[in-house]
Amino acid sequence: MGYRLIAPYSTVTPMNLYPVLRPVLFSLDPETAHEVTLKLLNAAYISGLSKLIYPKINLKPTKVMGLNFKNPLGLAAGLDKNGDYINALAALGFGFVEIGTVTPRPQPGNPKPRLFRLPEHQAIINRMGFNNLGIDHLLTQVKQSGYSGILGINIGKNFDTPIEQAADDYLIGLRKAYTSASYITINISSPNTKNLRQLQQGDEIKSLISALKEEQLKLQQEHGKYVPLALKIAPDLSSDEITHIARLLLEFDIDGVIATNTTIARDLIADHPLANEAGGLSGAPVKEQSTIVVRGLAAELNGKIPIIAAGGILTAADAQEKLAEGASLVQIYSGLIYRGPQLIEDIVKSL
Repeated sequence: MGYRLIAPYSTVTPMNLYPVLRPVLFSLDPETAHEVTLKLLNAAYISGLSKLIYPKINLKPTKVMGLNFKNPLGLAAGLDKNGDYINALAALGFGFVEIGTVTPRPQPGNPKPRLFRLPEHQAIINRMGFNNLGIDHLLTQVKQSGYSGILGINIGKNFDTPIEQAADDYLIGLRKAYTSASYITINISSPNTKNLRQLQQGDEIKSLISALKEEQLKLQQEHGKYVPLALKIAPDLSSDEITHIARLLLEFDIDGVIATNTTIARDLIADHPLANEAGGLSGAPVKEQSTIVVRGLAAELNGKIPIIAAGGILTAADAQEKLAEGASLVQIYSGLIYRGPQLIEDIVKSL
Protein backbone atom coordinates (compact mmCIF):
# COMPACT_ATOMS: atom_id res chain seq x y z
CA MET A 1 0.00 0.00 0.00
CA GLY A 2 2.98 2.31 0.54
CA TYR A 3 3.37 2.57 -3.24
CA ARG A 4 0.35 4.88 -3.32
CA LEU A 5 2.89 7.62 -2.63
CA ILE A 6 4.00 7.54 -6.26
CA ALA A 7 0.50 7.46 -7.71
CA PRO A 8 -0.69 10.38 -9.85
CA TYR A 9 -1.27 13.54 -7.86
CA SER A 10 -5.01 13.37 -8.46
CA THR A 11 -5.22 10.19 -6.36
CA VAL A 12 -3.09 11.47 -3.50
CA THR A 13 -5.14 12.99 -0.70
CA PRO A 14 -4.63 13.50 3.01
CA MET A 15 -6.99 10.54 3.47
CA ASN A 16 -4.50 8.08 1.96
CA LEU A 17 -1.22 10.00 2.40
CA TYR A 18 -1.12 10.71 6.13
CA PRO A 19 -1.95 7.14 7.23
CA VAL A 20 1.10 6.06 5.21
CA LEU A 21 3.36 8.74 6.67
CA ARG A 22 2.20 8.56 10.28
CA PRO A 23 3.88 5.25 11.22
CA VAL A 24 7.15 6.60 9.81
CA LEU A 25 6.80 9.85 11.74
CA PHE A 26 5.75 8.03 14.92
CA SER A 27 8.90 5.89 14.68
CA LEU A 28 10.93 9.05 15.23
CA ASP A 29 11.53 10.93 18.45
CA PRO A 30 8.44 13.15 18.87
CA GLU A 31 10.32 16.44 18.70
CA THR A 32 12.28 15.29 15.65
CA ALA A 33 9.04 14.16 14.00
CA HIS A 34 7.53 17.57 14.75
CA GLU A 35 10.39 19.32 12.95
CA VAL A 36 10.38 16.90 10.02
CA THR A 37 6.63 17.28 9.54
CA LEU A 38 6.84 21.08 9.43
CA LYS A 39 9.67 20.92 6.90
CA LEU A 40 7.69 18.51 4.73
CA LEU A 41 4.64 20.76 4.85
CA ASN A 42 6.79 23.75 3.95
CA ALA A 43 8.37 21.90 1.03
CA ALA A 44 4.91 20.94 -0.23
CA TYR A 45 3.78 24.55 -0.01
CA ILE A 46 6.86 26.03 -1.70
CA SER A 47 6.75 23.47 -4.53
CA GLY A 48 3.04 23.99 -5.13
CA LEU A 49 2.20 20.40 -4.21
CA SER A 50 -0.07 21.54 -1.40
CA LYS A 51 -2.58 22.85 -3.95
CA LEU A 52 -2.69 19.41 -5.54
CA ILE A 53 -2.78 17.11 -2.54
CA TYR A 54 -4.81 19.08 0.00
CA PRO A 55 -8.60 19.15 -0.35
CA LYS A 56 -10.25 22.45 -1.20
CA ILE A 57 -11.90 23.58 2.02
CA ASN A 58 -15.20 25.36 1.42
CA LEU A 59 -15.67 28.77 2.96
CA LYS A 60 -17.76 28.86 6.13
CA PRO A 61 -17.35 32.55 7.02
CA THR A 62 -17.96 33.79 10.54
CA LYS A 63 -17.30 37.06 12.36
CA VAL A 64 -15.79 36.87 15.84
CA MET A 65 -13.97 39.56 17.85
CA GLY A 66 -14.75 41.92 14.97
CA LEU A 67 -12.63 39.76 12.63
CA ASN A 68 -13.82 37.93 9.52
CA PHE A 69 -12.77 34.28 9.61
CA LYS A 70 -13.08 32.20 6.44
CA ASN A 71 -14.10 29.26 8.64
CA PRO A 72 -14.32 28.70 12.42
CA LEU A 73 -11.46 26.16 12.65
CA GLY A 74 -8.02 27.34 13.67
CA LEU A 75 -4.60 25.95 14.45
CA ALA A 76 -3.74 26.30 18.13
CA ALA A 77 -0.51 27.88 19.28
CA GLY A 78 2.47 25.62 19.93
CA LEU A 79 2.89 23.93 16.58
CA ASP A 80 4.67 26.89 14.96
CA LYS A 81 6.30 28.71 17.85
CA ASN A 82 8.45 31.02 15.72
CA GLY A 83 6.18 31.81 12.79
CA ASP A 84 8.45 29.90 10.41
CA TYR A 85 5.68 27.93 8.67
CA ILE A 86 2.65 30.22 8.57
CA ASN A 87 1.76 29.83 4.89
CA ALA A 88 2.41 26.08 4.84
CA LEU A 89 0.07 25.53 7.77
CA ALA A 90 -2.59 27.93 6.50
CA ALA A 91 -2.61 26.00 3.21
CA LEU A 92 -4.07 23.01 5.06
CA GLY A 93 -7.40 24.85 5.15
CA PHE A 94 -7.51 26.53 8.53
CA GLY A 95 -9.72 29.57 8.98
CA PHE A 96 -7.04 31.09 11.17
CA VAL A 97 -3.56 30.29 12.45
CA GLU A 98 -2.13 31.09 15.89
CA ILE A 99 1.64 31.16 16.30
CA GLY A 100 3.82 31.21 19.44
CA THR A 101 3.99 31.11 22.39
CA VAL A 102 6.70 33.72 21.93
CA THR A 103 8.64 35.53 24.65
CA PRO A 104 10.43 38.90 24.60
CA ARG A 105 13.86 37.23 24.55
CA PRO A 106 14.91 33.95 22.91
CA GLN A 107 15.08 30.98 25.24
CA PRO A 108 15.89 27.27 24.77
CA GLY A 109 13.03 25.86 26.82
CA ASN A 110 13.28 22.86 29.11
CA PRO A 111 15.85 20.06 28.77
CA LYS A 112 15.11 17.21 26.35
CA PRO A 113 13.32 14.86 26.19
CA ARG A 114 10.30 17.11 26.68
CA LEU A 115 7.68 15.76 24.28
CA PHE A 116 5.95 12.38 24.61
CA ARG A 117 3.27 10.55 22.64
CA LEU A 118 0.64 8.34 24.25
CA PRO A 119 -1.03 6.73 21.22
CA GLU A 120 -3.16 4.43 23.35
CA HIS A 121 -4.87 7.54 24.70
CA GLN A 122 -4.56 9.74 21.59
CA ALA A 123 -2.64 12.11 23.81
CA ILE A 124 0.59 14.09 24.08
CA ILE A 125 2.56 15.26 27.10
CA ASN A 126 4.80 18.25 26.58
CA ARG A 127 7.03 20.29 28.84
CA MET A 128 8.62 22.37 26.11
CA GLY A 129 8.85 25.49 28.29
CA PHE A 130 8.21 28.23 25.73
CA ASN A 131 11.25 27.32 23.60
CA ASN A 132 11.40 30.02 20.92
CA LEU A 133 13.70 32.42 19.09
CA GLY A 134 12.15 35.54 20.57
CA ILE A 135 9.52 37.95 19.36
CA ASP A 136 11.80 39.90 17.01
CA HIS A 137 12.50 36.74 14.99
CA LEU A 138 8.80 35.86 14.92
CA LEU A 139 7.81 39.29 13.66
CA THR A 140 10.42 39.11 10.90
CA GLN A 141 8.93 35.78 9.82
CA VAL A 142 5.40 37.21 9.85
CA LYS A 143 6.47 40.08 7.62
CA GLN A 144 8.32 37.81 5.20
CA SER A 145 5.37 35.43 4.96
CA GLY A 146 3.07 38.07 3.50
CA TYR A 147 0.20 36.12 5.06
CA SER A 148 -3.10 37.97 4.71
CA GLY A 149 -5.38 35.65 6.70
CA ILE A 150 -6.35 35.85 10.36
CA LEU A 151 -3.18 35.48 12.41
CA GLY A 152 -3.06 35.15 16.19
CA ILE A 153 0.18 35.82 18.05
CA ASN A 154 0.40 34.07 21.41
CA ILE A 155 2.66 35.83 23.94
CA GLY A 156 4.20 34.71 27.22
CA LYS A 157 6.87 35.63 29.72
CA ASN A 158 10.50 34.53 29.79
CA PHE A 159 11.23 31.77 32.28
CA ASP A 160 13.71 33.90 34.23
CA THR A 161 11.43 36.93 34.57
CA PRO A 162 10.19 37.02 38.18
CA ILE A 163 6.47 36.40 38.42
CA GLU A 164 6.11 39.80 40.10
CA GLN A 165 7.42 41.38 36.88
CA ALA A 166 5.49 39.15 34.46
CA ALA A 167 3.30 42.04 33.29
CA ASP A 168 6.41 43.76 31.92
CA ASP A 169 7.07 40.84 29.56
CA TYR A 170 3.44 40.68 28.41
CA LEU A 171 3.44 44.42 27.74
CA ILE A 172 6.62 44.07 25.66
CA GLY A 173 4.97 41.29 23.66
CA LEU A 174 1.76 43.26 23.22
CA ARG A 175 3.53 46.39 22.00
CA LYS A 176 5.79 44.53 19.58
CA ALA A 177 3.12 42.20 18.16
CA TYR A 178 0.35 44.78 17.94
CA THR A 179 0.66 45.87 14.31
CA SER A 180 1.47 42.37 12.98
CA ALA A 181 -1.34 40.38 14.63
CA SER A 182 -5.01 40.02 13.84
CA TYR A 183 -5.46 39.22 17.53
CA ILE A 184 -3.08 38.65 20.45
CA THR A 185 -3.38 35.81 22.95
CA ILE A 186 -2.19 36.24 26.52
CA ASN A 187 -0.92 32.83 27.64
CA ILE A 188 -1.04 32.59 31.43
CA SER A 189 -1.97 28.91 31.54
CA SER A 190 1.02 26.84 30.41
CA PRO A 191 2.08 24.43 33.16
CA ASN A 192 5.66 24.40 31.86
CA THR A 193 6.89 27.80 33.08
CA LYS A 194 7.37 27.98 36.84
CA ASN A 195 4.58 29.84 38.66
CA LEU A 196 2.98 31.03 35.41
CA ARG A 197 -0.47 29.70 36.30
CA GLN A 198 -0.34 31.80 39.44
CA LEU A 199 -1.28 34.69 37.14
CA GLN A 200 -4.78 33.20 36.79
CA GLN A 201 -5.55 33.75 40.45
CA GLY A 202 -6.92 36.50 42.68
CA ASP A 203 -5.55 39.99 42.36
CA GLU A 204 -2.70 38.96 40.06
CA ILE A 205 -4.98 38.28 37.10
CA LYS A 206 -6.89 41.50 37.69
CA SER A 207 -3.69 43.54 37.77
CA LEU A 208 -2.39 41.89 34.59
CA ILE A 209 -5.63 42.24 32.62
CA SER A 210 -5.99 45.86 33.70
CA ALA A 211 -2.46 46.73 32.52
CA LEU A 212 -2.90 44.96 29.21
CA LYS A 213 -6.28 46.52 28.49
CA GLU A 214 -4.93 49.98 29.24
CA GLU A 215 -2.00 49.40 26.89
CA GLN A 216 -4.27 47.97 24.18
CA LEU A 217 -6.32 51.17 24.15
CA LYS A 218 -3.16 53.30 24.01
CA LEU A 219 -1.89 51.27 21.06
CA GLN A 220 -5.25 51.63 19.33
CA GLN A 221 -4.89 55.41 19.49
CA GLU A 222 -1.27 55.28 18.41
CA HIS A 223 -1.78 53.03 15.40
CA GLY A 224 -5.39 53.74 14.45
CA LYS A 225 -6.08 50.02 14.60
CA TYR A 226 -7.89 47.90 17.19
CA VAL A 227 -6.29 44.49 17.77
CA PRO A 228 -8.39 42.15 19.96
CA LEU A 229 -6.98 40.52 23.07
CA ALA A 230 -7.78 36.94 24.07
CA LEU A 231 -6.88 35.28 27.36
CA LYS A 232 -5.86 31.59 27.28
CA ILE A 233 -6.78 29.71 30.45
CA ALA A 234 -6.19 26.26 31.93
CA PRO A 235 -8.63 23.35 32.16
CA ASP A 236 -7.65 22.78 35.80
CA LEU A 237 -9.78 25.57 37.24
CA SER A 238 -12.50 25.34 39.85
CA SER A 239 -15.97 26.67 39.12
CA ASP A 240 -15.23 29.63 41.39
CA GLU A 241 -12.04 30.41 39.47
CA ILE A 242 -13.90 30.21 36.16
CA THR A 243 -16.50 32.63 37.50
CA HIS A 244 -13.80 35.00 38.76
CA ILE A 245 -12.01 35.02 35.41
CA ALA A 246 -15.25 35.46 33.46
CA ARG A 247 -16.23 38.48 35.56
CA LEU A 248 -12.83 40.09 35.01
CA LEU A 249 -13.11 39.49 31.27
CA LEU A 250 -16.43 41.33 31.34
CA GLU A 251 -15.19 44.08 33.65
CA PHE A 252 -12.23 44.93 31.44
CA ASP A 253 -13.96 44.20 28.12
CA ILE A 254 -11.43 41.61 26.98
CA ASP A 255 -12.25 40.51 23.44
CA GLY A 256 -12.06 36.72 23.73
CA VAL A 257 -11.07 33.74 25.85
CA ILE A 258 -9.38 30.51 24.75
CA ALA A 259 -10.44 27.43 26.69
CA THR A 260 -8.27 25.59 27.24
CA ASN A 261 -4.56 24.93 27.49
CA THR A 262 -3.13 21.53 28.51
CA THR A 263 -3.92 19.82 31.80
CA ILE A 264 -1.72 18.71 34.68
CA ALA A 265 -4.29 16.05 35.66
CA ARG A 266 -3.38 12.42 35.05
CA ASP A 267 -6.57 10.63 36.10
CA LEU A 268 -7.41 9.33 32.62
CA ILE A 269 -3.90 8.06 31.85
CA ALA A 270 -2.94 6.84 35.34
CA ASP A 271 -2.17 3.35 34.01
CA HIS A 272 0.25 4.59 31.33
CA PRO A 273 4.05 4.23 31.78
CA LEU A 274 4.47 7.93 30.92
CA ALA A 275 1.81 9.16 33.34
CA ASN A 276 4.39 10.53 35.75
CA GLU A 277 6.18 12.62 33.15
CA ALA A 278 5.93 16.30 34.06
CA GLY A 279 4.22 18.63 31.63
CA GLY A 280 0.90 19.47 30.09
CA LEU A 281 -1.34 16.69 28.81
CA SER A 282 -3.29 17.32 25.61
CA GLY A 283 -5.46 15.29 23.28
CA ALA A 284 -8.42 13.07 24.09
CA PRO A 285 -7.92 12.99 27.90
CA VAL A 286 -8.43 16.76 28.21
CA LYS A 287 -11.61 16.86 26.12
CA GLU A 288 -14.19 16.55 28.91
CA GLN A 289 -12.56 19.00 31.31
CA SER A 290 -12.01 21.52 28.52
CA THR A 291 -15.68 21.28 27.61
CA ILE A 292 -16.66 21.82 31.24
CA VAL A 293 -14.66 25.06 31.23
CA VAL A 294 -16.28 26.16 27.96
CA ARG A 295 -19.71 25.46 29.41
CA GLY A 296 -18.93 27.35 32.62
CA LEU A 297 -17.59 30.36 30.73
CA ALA A 298 -20.60 30.38 28.40
CA ALA A 299 -22.96 30.49 31.36
CA GLU A 300 -21.08 33.43 32.91
CA LEU A 301 -20.36 35.41 29.74
CA ASN A 302 -23.82 35.02 28.24
CA GLY A 303 -22.60 35.63 24.69
CA LYS A 304 -20.94 38.95 25.53
CA ILE A 305 -17.40 37.66 24.98
CA PRO A 306 -16.63 34.91 22.45
CA ILE A 307 -15.05 31.63 23.47
CA ILE A 308 -12.44 29.85 21.37
CA ALA A 309 -12.48 26.18 22.33
CA ALA A 310 -9.39 23.99 22.29
CA GLY A 311 -8.65 20.68 23.93
CA GLY A 312 -9.39 17.11 22.90
CA ILE A 313 -10.84 17.80 19.47
CA LEU A 314 -10.07 14.66 17.46
CA THR A 315 -13.27 14.35 15.42
CA ALA A 316 -15.86 16.56 13.79
CA ALA A 317 -18.28 15.54 16.56
CA ASP A 318 -15.83 16.83 19.17
CA ALA A 319 -15.75 20.21 17.44
CA GLN A 320 -19.53 20.28 17.20
CA GLU A 321 -19.77 19.57 20.93
CA LYS A 322 -17.59 22.57 21.78
CA LEU A 323 -19.70 24.83 19.57
CA ALA A 324 -22.91 23.47 21.04
CA GLU A 325 -21.63 24.29 24.54
CA GLY A 326 -21.06 27.92 23.62
CA ALA A 327 -17.83 28.27 21.67
CA SER A 328 -17.69 30.53 18.60
CA LEU A 329 -14.44 29.12 17.19
CA VAL A 330 -12.42 25.93 17.72
CA GLN A 331 -8.71 25.13 17.53
CA ILE A 332 -6.83 21.86 17.09
CA TYR A 333 -3.30 20.66 17.74
CA SER A 334 -3.02 17.09 19.07
CA GLY A 335 -5.90 16.02 16.83
CA LEU A 336 -3.85 17.11 13.83
CA ILE A 337 -0.95 14.93 15.01
CA TYR A 338 -3.15 11.85 15.32
CA ARG A 339 -5.59 12.38 12.46
CA GLY A 340 -3.66 14.50 9.97
CA PRO A 341 -5.11 17.07 7.54
CA GLN A 342 -8.23 14.96 7.00
CA LEU A 343 -9.46 16.20 10.38
CA ILE A 344 -9.55 19.75 9.03
CA GLU A 345 -11.76 18.76 6.11
CA ASP A 346 -14.02 16.66 8.34
CA ILE A 347 -14.57 19.48 10.84
CA VAL A 348 -15.18 22.25 8.33
CA LYS A 349 -17.56 20.10 6.30
CA SER A 350 -19.57 19.36 9.43
CA LEU A 351 -20.07 23.02 10.37
